[in-house]
Amino acid sequence: MKKISITLVIFLAIIYSASAQLIPKIQFGIKGGMNLTSISKSGTFDANNQAGYLGGIWARFGALGFNFQPEAYVTSKNVNVTDNTGTTTAKFTSVDVPLLFGGKVGAFGLGARFYTGPVVSFAINKDQSYSSAASSITKLDYKDQNYAWQIGTGVDIRSLSVDLRYEAGLSKQNYGAGSTKINLFNLTLGYKLF
Repeated sequence: MKKISITLVIFLAIIYSASAQLIPKIQFGIKGGMNLTSISKSGTFDANNQAGYLGGIWARFGALGFNFQPEAYVTSKNVNVTDNTGTTTAKFTSVDVPLLFGGKVGAFGLGARFYTGPVVSFAINKDQSYSSAASSITKLDYKDQNYAWQIGTGVDIRSLSVDLRYEAGLSKQNYGAGSTKINLFNLTLGYKLF
């Protein structure tokens, strides 16, 4: 009898786990966190990583263990660029729209996710300050619309989720005679509203 009870409990857990992955779900929530911005070195300049922030909303549509997760959030991207004319401190604020595809494993309110997808970024503010005379400084020409690709993983614990992502810039940003691409690491905390 004890073996039958244990077998029944295991069987029900497997069915619950499978049905949790098979039944279509729609979720919606908020998220916020920080990012670390870096730029690729493809010119005669130096750059260092700078921290920024992000905050916004996300939705998740899933079934059969796979999901589609569109998001929209405001993000601050900060970089310091130094060349022979001085140092440029650039702070860009943008609305980023990732369209992520991925999968999830787990059940009972716990699960791990993995995903990837494109990101479209719309600049809403492009502030730059300079360490030398503005007439001689080289500016970072950040475009109004940029594209990137994200890859990442996340962990869900009931209504909370923690995500770690890498965003590889696809759009080239002009800097003097050269160009560069802006890359990010994002660490966010999300909360599922429903």
